[in-house]
This record gives sequence, structure tokens and C-alpha cells, in this order.
Amino acid sequence: MILMIIVILKTFSGVCRYPLGMAGGQIQDEDISASSQWSESTAARYGRLDFDDGDGAWCPDVMAEQDALKEFLQIDLRTLHFVTLVGTQGRHADGVGNEFAQRYRIKYSRDGSRWVSWHDHKGHQIIEGNKNAYDVVLKDLEPPIIARYVRFMPVTDHSMIVCMRVELYGCEWLDGLVSYSAPNGQQMSLKGQHVYLNDSVYDGAMGYSMTEGLGQLTDGFWGLDDFTQSQVYGVWPGYDYVGWTNASFPSSYVEMTFEFDRVRNFTSMKVHCNNMYTWGVRIFQRATCYFRSESDWEHNFVSFRPRGDKISPSARFVTIALGNRMASAIKCHFAFSDAWMMFSEIAFQSDTAVYNTSLVPRDDPTHKLDDSNTRILIGCLVAIIFILLAVITIILWRQVWQKMLEKASRRMLDDELSAQRDALSSHHSSQSSEVESTSAYERIFPLHSDYQEPSHLIRKLPEFAESAEDAGKREGNTPQVSAADEVPHYAEADIVNQHSAATRSSYSVAAVNMAVPPGREGALEEFPREQLTFKQKLGEGQFGEVHLCEAVGIQEFLKEDFGGSEGKPLLVAVKTLREDANKNARNDFLKEIRIMSRLRDPNIMRLLAVCVESDPLCMITEYMENGDLNQFLFKLELQNESDYAALCGMATQIASGMKYLASLNFVHRDLATRNCLVGENHAIKIADFGMSRNLYRGDYYRIQGRAVLPIRWMSWESILLGKFTMASDVWAFGVTLWETLTLCKEQPYSQLSDEQVIENTGEFFRDQAKQIYLPQPAGCPDPIYRLMLNCWRRNAKDRPTFQEIHNSLQECQEKGQDDNAAK
Repeated sequence: MILMIIVILKTFSGVCRYPLGMAGGQIQDEDISASSQWSESTAARYGRLDFDDGDGAWCPDVMAEQDALKEFLQIDLRTLHFVTLVGTQGRHADGVGNEFAQRYRIKYSRDGSRWVSWHDHKGHQIIEGNKNAYDVVLKDLEPPIIARYVRFMPVTDHSMIVCMRVELYGCEWLDGLVSYSAPNGQQMSLKGQHVYLNDSVYDGAMGYSMTEGLGQLTDGFWGLDDFTQSQVYGVWPGYDYVGWTNASFPSSYVEMTFEFDRVRNFTSMKVHCNNMYTWGVRIFQRATCYFRSESDWEHNFVSFRPRGDKISPSARFVTIALGNRMASAIKCHFAFSDAWMMFSEIAFQSDTAVYNTSLVPRDDPTHKLDDSNTRILIGCLVAIIFILLAVITIILWRQVWQKMLEKASRRMLDDELSAQRDALSSHHSSQSSEVESTSAYERIFPLHSDYQEPSHLIRKLPEFAESAEDAGKREGNTPQVSAADEVPHYAEADIVNQHSAATRSSYSVAAVNMAVPPGREGALEEFPREQLTFKQKLGEGQFGEVHLCEAVGIQEFLKEDFGGSEGKPLLVAVKTLREDANKNARNDFLKEIRIMSRLRDPNIMRLLAVCVESDPLCMITEYMENGDLNQFLFKLELQNESDYAALCGMATQIASGMKYLASLNFVHRDLATRNCLVGENHAIKIADFGMSRNLYRGDYYRIQGRAVLPIRWMSWESILLGKFTMASDVWAFGVTLWETLTLCKEQPYSQLSDEQVIENTGEFFRDQAKQIYLPQPAGCPDPIYRLMLNCWRRNAKDRPTFQEIHNSLQECQEKGQDDNAAK
């Protein structure tokens, strides 16, 4: 499992950028060589980035003319590496020298005999280098290279002395794949444009077929759903994929051969395939793989049929189980299932095999092993494994006890809260908000897999480590976080940390029962999935995707009229669960269906039907033809005061929907215009699609590249103390109202960085009149802006309820309509 994770990370070139040891010293002097040296003090071993030993760099004896390329600095990495980045520097020389390489080329080899010149996506081989002798210049290798030996070759326009210090960045190439052979990629004509599906960066021989090289299928870039688009800027349609048409292969399959560095024990192969079936492109129908350990191919083969997806045309990785077969080469036949088949990435999971030493070349120094050292190494590894097993056992035991304690404490809390609700049920409605603030709240739309609870953000503001307890006292509640807490304890749900948030959500059975409308059991009928037609993908998460589809006959199926023409397909949003999702994800998906099926309000997105009798599991929800409110408003321009009244009407509908959720003690946690849908006559429904859309990734605070928290919409206590209540949703509504009245022309607190937004929440906590509020939108009436400010009050108990917000907005809307009528 660990090896598989490492391989997956390795294939994504964005994270494979570690220095390989020129500056750090891991690369030994004997592994650095050069064509020549100007003097002993400028030998190859001095060509290390940021080193100033000797005369401060490697300098060749006499620099060659342009394109002569006789001089080089060579680095032996000992094993194959995935190299994504290079760095260069000129000579140090204590400020005396001024020699550097303005331009250079790179050559590389996997075996030391066959050398390949690197070139970029457009065929350019020259890399722009340094402009002075001191600054480090980093250059991405796009495409990256897979090599053991790498040469830096300075290039100049005329004879001159150049010097270089260098570093390589990447990671070890764990696949062991040294080449693949396949038919050349082909060209497609689609909607008047040419789509070139050739392997443009293949570094082997290319004739009728590709042999003895690596290229697009190992470059770490995965193709998009739309194969005419690319993740790489400025390239041609089809660049990310290698593709073939069925019409060119009488056998109806494509044969690919993969050669490896040694005999390995193969567990699986992952093939990234396009599946845009509306354009005649589908995942392969069958893969048949043969294995070779010595000279002949074995007769015993592995056959695999992927399960198709009738709804989703998304590109995806297909995993082929190889059954722990031993081989140094694999040959696979990929059978067509449609007119075209396209691959963008292929990766293997394997363990190094205990191979026959007769297979290893006797003159290969990398395979000369010291038996005594090997025994010591094996002993150390066995000891480490036993230690790790002991640690894992202790961790698992602690987790079991922790869960038991959490369940016990949660039962006690539920009993106590039930008693409080019974005791306070006869009190005046003004006291009901106090009861709400201590209720066991639930999120109406279960958290998206990328969403994480606040964790350690309080430590970004050091004084809060001491003041968290005081903050709880000032709120009149038990403190939610103390300086010693590893993870905040949340008022409304289970403790969720970064390791479990992606696979676990908590639901309140009591709250679900409260949400059942009279006379309705909440059961949903199975809708025929063949009556769903894909239109576009709305978003994607870790465990599933959201698609915009046309549902044929759903009005007749539900025996309801949704305002469209009878028999006309209805636009719906279809949320799917990937077939390979784990048990926890499936349970969470079914729980979400259970909750959503019981919610009925004009301003809440409605669950219409399900497809759960076979994989992939699907839930079918309403979708509004005008899309989300954020994009709808962004395209608008205010023409007159009646338009402003329409904006107030939209905000009133959002408040109405939130009033309904508040009546059921549900907390949304991610209220924003991106999570509201717009229909005919400006009808608004609250949804939860915003997190899954790449368009809104910038709205979420990122930790190590993952979107985690919508901090610009969150109350100070949610960010710093992990408290999510109706009052924190009120805060988010104030920001959503501000977005609405500014037509979403800018992001909230756009002048502040994410870190500054967090610091600003600290000013709300301190309450010393230094906090920054969102400004009053142009044309916004004073009463509406005062309502926003009330939503952002420091003390949660001082914020208005959604009932009060709804009443205030209704009054403003009616006043605006009366004023327009009077004019």
C-alpha cells in the first residue's frame, strides 16, 4: 500500500520536486564527471549548486562554438529518477570571477549508452540560463525526463569561458519502466478541427511504431475529460493523449509492450483513459496481458474487463490487477469498445523480485551486492517492521478507546440536551435562540470530501492559545478549545480531523425525524438510469462527481409538473458515487439520500429520485436553468431601482430557506452565492455544489494544496474555536447578502490575503474596534447595511435570527416595491 501511494504521488510531477543531492552532498564526487576542466580547482566535483569550494564551479577547458556541444557536466544518479526541474548558477570565486552559462542544453540516458537530447513541447532544445554569476535560475523540465545519467551542456554564441553549478530536482522512478513500444498515435478530425493524438515527446525510435522509449504516457500529466483541451498552455488539441482509431487495426486491439529494469513482482497497472463516448471515445473493452521473465513470453496470461459507466463521460484511471506475476516485460492487448481509444498515463505497482542472478549483467556495478551488508540490511528492516507494527497496534488500541469514550460522552450530552429542551419547551420564544446555541446541530448537506474542520488555525494567532478559555467564558459557554487541545471539540457533531473528515460525516436521527413532512415517509423510487443523458460535469470530489443531465420522463415518473412542457426532458443535477468508493463513503452517500429525501421547502434544493439498485449510486436533484447565483449576478449590471428590488427579493428567498433549516436545527456551514441556484423569475434554492467546482477553489483556504475552509464567509468563532451554530450561519448570510448587493464583482475581503483574513478574525475576538468589516455596497440602503453589520456582531447571541432577518428583508422589499409603484 505504501509503495502504491508513493507511485501515485510520483506520477504527479507537481509534488516530485525534491533536490537529488548536488547541493546536499547525497550525490558523491565519483558520480560527477565532465568532458574537461579548466584547472584542478574547477573540476566536475565543484559543480554543485550553492557550493563555493575550489574556484567555485565547474569550468570546461575550452568552450565550444554554438551547437558543437563537446563540453558537458555529467551526473550519475545510480538509479532511474523522474527529473522535473533543474537549477543552474555561475561561478562563485569570492566575487572575482564573472563566468556563467547564459544558455545550455540537456542530454540524458537510462543505460549510459543511448543518449537523448531533451526538448520542450514545441521542440526547442535550448534552455535559458543565468544572467549573472550568483543568482540561482530554476527551470521546469516540461516534459520531465526519466534517466539515470544527465548531462548539462553549455551553449554560447562565441568562444568564451563559462562555469556552472547545478542541481537536479525530482524523485526516484519506482515503476522501473525503461521503455514502452506501441503503434504511433493518430489524427482525428472533430467538428472542423484536427486533433493530434501522437506521442509528441517520445524519446525512442519512431517509424511505423514507437520503440525503446518513454513519453506522454509517463510524463506525470493526466488528460482532461475533454481531450481537445490540455493542462499545458499553448499546445495543440489532443496533446495530452495518445490515441488510435479502431478502423486502422484489423485485429481490433492495440498492442503495447513495456520493458523494465529487472524482474519485478507486479500487482497492478493503472491506465488513465478518456471516455468521451458522445464523440466515439471509450475505455478499452478488454485488456489481455502476457509476461516475460527470460527470453520467451509465458502462455499464462491475465485478462481484465473494466466496468463501463453509462452516465459519466469523465476520464479516469482503470486499475488492472496483474496477480503478483513475475516479469521483466509485459505485453498487453487493449481491445476497442468504440471508434477511438485514448490513453494519457500508465503506471505500474510492483515489488522488486528475488530474481535469478544469471539475468543480471555481470559488468553492471549497480547489482554487485555485499552479502554481509545485505543480511544486516534485512535484519534492520525486519526490526523496523516489528517496531512499526507495535506502534500501529498502540495507535489502533488508543483509537478504539477514544471512540468508546466519545460515544459515552456523546450519549451523556444528548441526554442532557434532551432534558434541557424538555425543561425549556414552555419558555418564551426569546429564549429559544439560547437553546439553539447548545443543541447538537447537524449540517443539512453533508460535508464535501475536501472540506476540513478548523484545526490549529488558532495557533496562527499566538495569544489565542492562552485566551481560548477566556473566549468561552465571555460567550457564557464551556470553552471549545484550550491550548493543550490537539483538535477542537465541535458543538454540533463528532470530532472530525484531517484523517477522517474525508470518509465520515455525522447525522442526527432525531433531526431527520423532525424533518419528515406530514404524510410523507421520505422513500424515493428508483429512476431508470438509461433515461439520464449527460450534458456536462458540474464538479468533482474525492468520492464522486456532480453532473448536469437531462432526465427524460421524470415529470411523469414523479407525477408532478415542474413548469416545463409535457414530455420535454428536465435539467437535473446527478450526484454519483464512484464504483471504487469504500464502505464508509457508501454509507455516507446513503445517509445523505435519507436526509435530503425528507426536506421540502421552496428555497431548498430538492432530491427528486435515486439510482441505487446498481453502481454507480446516484441521487437526482433539482437543477435551476440559470445556474448558480454567483455567476448569474456577476453577469448582471444594475439598470434601475427595480433591479435592486429584485436583488433584495433573492436575498429574502435565501433567508427564507435558511429560516426553514433553522427550524429543523440544521447548520449549513458553507452558505454563499456559489451554493445558491437560480431558476425562472429569479427563484432561489440553496444547494451545496460550490465546493466541488474548480471555479470556486479560490474561495477556500488551502493547506498543502487542498481546499479546506471558506474562511471569508466564516464567523470568527468558527475559524478560531471550531464552533458551527445557527449564529455562524447568520454571519455567513451577512457575507452572502454583501455578495448579492455587489453583484459578486469581487471576492469578500479581496484586499486581504488568506492569512490576513485569519488575523482579522483575531481582531473580532479581541473586540478592540480594530476589526475590518466588508464595506457598504454602492447603492445599498443604510438599513440593509446595518442588517449586515448585525450579522457580524462579535457576540453570537447579539446576532439576529433568520426569522428576524427574513422579516427585515421582506419589509425592505415591500418598501422598495411601493416606492417603485409610486414613481
